[in-house]
Amino acid sequence: MRLPSLNAQILLGALFGIVGGLYFHTLGSASGITHGSLYAADLVGTLFIDLLKMILIPLVFCSITVGIANLRQQQQIHRVWVTTLLFFVFSMAVAMSLALMAGNYFKPGSGLHLAMFEHAMQNFEAKQLPLPAFIAQFLHGLFLNPFAALAQANVLSVVVFAIILGVALVVGGERFNNIRVLLEEVLAVTMLIVVWVMRLAPVGIMALLIKLVAVQDAAMLGTLFKFVTVVVGTLLLHGAVLLPLILYLVTGKSPLWFWSGAREALITAFATSSSSATLPVTLRCATNNLQVKPEVAGFVIPLGATINMDGTALYEAAAALFIANLVGIELSLAQQIIVFFIAMIAAMGAPGIPSAGMVTMVLVLQSVGLPAEAIAILLPIDRLLDTLRTAVNVEGDMVGSLVVQKLVMKRVLPTA
Repeated sequence: MRLPSLNAQILLGALFGIVGGLYFHTLGSASGITHGSLYAADLVGTLFIDLLKMILIPLVFCSITVGIANLRQQQQIHRVWVTTLLFFVFSMAVAMSLALMAGNYFKPGSGLHLAMFEHAMQNFEAKQLPLPAFIAQFLHGLFLNPFAALAQANVLSVVVFAIILGVALVVGGERFNNIRVLLEEVLAVTMLIVVWVMRLAPVGIMALLIKLVAVQDAAMLGTLFKFVTVVVGTLLLHGAVLLPLILYLVTGKSPLWFWSGAREALITAFATSSSSATLPVTLRCATNNLQVKPEVAGFVIPLGATINMDGTALYEAAAALFIANLVGIELSLAQQIIVFFIAMIAAMGAPGIPSAGMVTMVLVLQSVGLPAEAIAILLPIDRLLDTLRTAVNVEGDMVGSLVVQKLVMKRVLPTA
């Protein structure tokens, strides 16, 4: 009997995970069956994420270094770099504009009051970090000891060092050719390991979604229903309409073609809520399914996983308006413009880990004088919303790689 394709297995695993999570949610946490099943799901899900993280750093390091070297040989690195950054800024700006328009129109939180969540806020202490300190911390994190960055899995520092090393290999020319060939071989071996890890993806994704759905707080979801609906609606509009529209207008590729090729990465991002952990799968989908040149995907996607956060920026802008409505403050146009730019900076600095947006949310609230402690209200629903915004983050990276390839590489790379 022939097994379904990996794509189909992952989709089935996600569906079974959601159904299983709903079943255990109805049984209740006091049930012995629920306790044992969630423990097993946690073990399996954690193992799957750990396997992805195990290969993350060598994959990022080798793919960017090799990609830079190959792009420099074609004299395209400057155009790729500029086009990539412009696309990332543009896509995040579109996402945040959508969030602000939806927030002003639907006004989530207008029927609620901050006093309703006083208990949650009393038990939460927000870490205050002014904007200058945040920027200084962000810049300081770019240039760490490369061995420390590799050991600590600091993705942004690894990306920066890989870019510098890739440029140095090209400047050195044939003298360093052996190092470049070695890194190409390491990259090939790492991608082979990714294939092995992905065989566990259906079970790992099922386990992650079982735990995620089973532990959701239904009462809090009901209380914050309007806010959740606005965020989910805007994320779906951006991910299912605007990003595919940009892709179609620039490349002529249909949304169905894109989703078919990107499905593994999108479902993995949804289940793990980590664009960094999903990065090996994203690279595999981009190069194998979407026919992005390895040198383009190896540069754009790891960089995007660290600074391109459409979903996170959208969420932070929407949450700022939501909390302003709870407090009873009408944010002026100038204040909303401040939210726009601070949310973009905060999203770029957010690490690609679950609920990273909550870390930088304080910065956005501080920028317009909103109480930072109010983010405690969002904690019970953040993990659920994080699934969808991470999927949008990853989708933006893959769309970006296709757009950059079309705009920059079409007259340079030979047609396969």
